[in-house]
Order: sequence, then structure tokens, then C-alpha cells
Amino acid sequence: MVSADDAVKFIHPGDTVAISGFASAGTPKDTIPALAARIGQVRAAGTDFAINLLTGASVSTDTERLLAEVDGIALRMPYQSEPTARGRINSGTMDYVDIHLSHVAQQVWLGYYGKVDIAIVEVSGITESGELIPSASVGNNKTWLDVAEKVILEVNSGIPSHIEGMHDIYYGTALPPNRKPIMITKVDDRIGQPTFRVDPDKVVAVVRTHSPDAGSPVTAPDAVSQAIADHVLDFFAHEVKAGRLPADTLLPLQAGIGNVANAVLGGLDHGGYRGLSCYTEVIQDGMLHLIKEGIVTHASTTALALSDAGFEDLQANIDFYHSRIILRPQEISNHPEVVRRLGLIAMNGMLEADIYGNVNSTHIMGTKIMNGIGGSGDFARNGFVSIFLSPSTARGGAISAIVPMVPHVDHTEHDVQVIVTEQGLADLRSLSPRKRARAMIDKCAHPDYRDALDDYFLRAQAATGAGQTPHLLGETFAFHQRYLETGSMK
Repeated sequence: MVSADDAVKFIHPGDTVAISGFASAGTPKDTIPALAARIGQVRAAGTDFAINLLTGASVSTDTERLLAEVDGIALRMPYQSEPTARGRINSGTMDYVDIHLSHVAQQVWLGYYGKVDIAIVEVSGITESGELIPSASVGNNKTWLDVAEKVILEVNSGIPSHIEGMHDIYYGTALPPNRKPIMITKVDDRIGQPTFRVDPDKVVAVVRTHSPDAGSPVTAPDAVSQAIADHVLDFFAHEVKAGRLPADTLLPLQAGIGNVANAVLGGLDHGGYRGLSCYTEVIQDGMLHLIKEGIVTHASTTALALSDAGFEDLQANIDFYHSRIILRPQEISNHPEVVRRLGLIAMNGMLEADIYGNVNSTHIMGTKIMNGIGGSGDFARNGFVSIFLSPSTARGGAISAIVPMVPHVDHTEHDVQVIVTEQGLADLRSLSPRKRARAMIDKCAHPDYRDALDDYFLRAQAATGAGQTPHLLGETFAFHQRYLETGSMK
């Protein structure tokens, strides 16, 4: 057992460092600030010092900020959400690789990023037999512990002790041609063990800490978020009536992070549903409420991204939640095979969609990264129903979320079935491109932009050689160009 300052002496310039953490949960609390301080000191003395940073997804805000502020990250993978790091990426001073979260473990095993020199993993305890009790997130920690040449463990006694046993760590994954089916047929199936394994010879340092996870702020749904949620709930009712969803239990739900997703989950409180289940990558406060009320009976995730109040609720009622929440590695929580088998209702946010249903969820004006694709592609392509949600405008109405053509595509029209804004819901299933465009303009676009979109679409159809998917190539990005020149798409 050593101090964090001594532990980070095992990390050297150019090392590839894999750390625990997913959303706000499970990031090392003491080691990363100590590493940032060391990098800053070395750089101040005139020596270059940067690492390649691998994570589960986004990590705590301070983690990314502290390392980015001292230019300590040369390469970042696979997802980020902190403004300082984002600025370095968009300026070209930090390399960023944005990939589907379900692909991370495999790519690291195959050596795409070279060898992993050191893993820094938060755990809530160590058993007498030397196995590791996970904390509030699992992410890629199993993979980091397996592949890293050296391991630093940060043992956080600030995690509720009764969290032990909530985890399902599966060690049956393999690379082709030796893969076997993932035997999850229900959300509450357990196929692994409650602890991580690690080779004791790899562990070079153990750091003790007693620090809670940083809370993820949650705000009450505004009128726009509530309107989006209402449209989604109406869609559920329509699908039940059509016989495509079970009446009381629907199908397992997946919801991304944010106020819109929370509003949708909150709406389930009044929908008359019971016995719902959730198979997702992050659980927020709204899910805890649904579990408490008996609306959701089981929830599977890879991380608990809770507010401070949510963490207090979890700790105060840990015995109640213990049998109702399962935390899994993200290669399982996001596994396409499992997503397809369970038939998930996938609900994810977007930045914009074009009139034919292509979705951009990552790039502002087609060039500047926002956060990353995260797990949305894992769920959208493989889910039973793929739903994307967004307010119809941004920046006080200066930006339309519905455009003639998205300048960056994360989810093609083939993976997008339903688009929802506060204006309405466009069910794109079974529609040809021209009918998709009509539905998108009439039902999802803000009235301030509807006439311009309608004009574009009508002229595109009338153009010579309009084709299956009519576009005016000289105008496809006119909305975006206008914004860059004038500050508004209008």
C-alpha cells in the first residue's frame, strides 16, 4: 500500500494507461489528480510527458480536465464529455478515436492500441482470496485487469459495502473462432461471478481512498423534454394496441443519458405499466424511482450514473436494490447478440437528423466532436425498435435539428426507425425515402424551419434525375453554411 503520489511513479511518458470509470462512476479518485500533478511538474521542467488514455466511456469531469489542462493526453479512446479535453481534440492537439463501446474490449485484446502498460482500477474491496469487489461501475475493468502489464488498485471504502454481489462479471468471452453464445435470455440472468480476477504479480501498488463518486446532475424535465416524453409514451400505447409490444411489460428498455431520457422514464410512472425491465449501459436517478415503485422489476447496466441524492438513496436502500440491479462489463451490457435477443426498445439522443432519417449524434456542424457515439450504435442497430430523441431546435432557435442532409452520419437511415422532437413523432418504418422526408418535415421539424425544408424537398424532387433519394447537392449543407456565416440557420 502506497500513496497516490508514489503509485503514479510507475507511469512513464508514452505509456498507454487504462483506467476504470464509466460516466461519473468508478473513476480513480486520488491517483488521477496525482498523475496530473506529476505530468505538470515534469512538463514544467522541460520534459514532454503525455499518455494514451483508455477508459470505459466518459469519466469524472475532474479526471479529464486535470489531465487535459496539463496536455497530458496524447490519445483518448473511446468516449469523452469534458470541455477542456473536447477543445484539445477539436484543435488537433489530442488524438481521439471514437468507437462503439461494445468494440473496445475486442480491439484492445487484438492490440489495436499497442500494449496496455498500466491499469488503474477502482474497487470497493479485496476478498481474502485476492479477488476484487467492483465499485459503482464495471465498464472495461475486466479487460484492463487481464491485459495490462502492471496494475494499480485504488480501494475505495467510500462505496457502500453491500454493493458486493450486485455485479455479474463474465469471463466466457473469446476471440473468433472460439466464441460461444452469450447465455442471457432475460434481463436478470446471471452468467458470471461477482468479482474481478487479477494476477497478484501484476499489482504494483494499492492506494486507499474514501471518496464518493461525483454526482451526475439531474434537472427536472422542461416543457420540451416533457413533450418529447409524451410522444414516446403515445407511441408505446400505439404499439401495444397494434400487438407489437406486450401490454403491461413492453420490452426491455434502453435509454441514453440526459434530461430527455429521464423525462421518458418519468412518464412511465403514469403509464400503467408494471413489471418492466431495463437492459442498458447507465442507470440514472429516474430508474431508481421506477424500481422503488415496482414499475421496473429488474435493471441491468454497466454503471450507476447517479446524482448526489441518487447515491444517498442507493446507499440507504442498498439491500432493496441489491437483488434488482445487475452491473455487467460493458462488452456484455452493450453486446449486439444480447441486444438483439432481448428485443430492446432503444432510446438515444441525437444532435440532428436529416429529412431521410440519417442521424448525427457526435459532430457540431459536421466537424467538431461533441462527446462521441458511445453505445447508441450498439443499441440502435440491434434493438427491436430504434428511437432517436431531440428538441427540434438548439441555440435559442438558431439551429434546426432537422436539416436537408446531415454533414456527419453516425446512424444511417437503415438503423433509424423513429424520430421524436417536441413537435411530434415520425415513424419511419416501412416508408420509402420520399415518404420519410414528408413525415420528418411535417411531424418533427420546428415551424420556423418547416417552409425552408419543404421548399428544399419539393425542388429536389423536381430536379432532373431526382432519383430514389432526392437531393440538391449544391444546397445539401446550406443550413449549416448559413449558420457558420450568420449565426443562424434561418
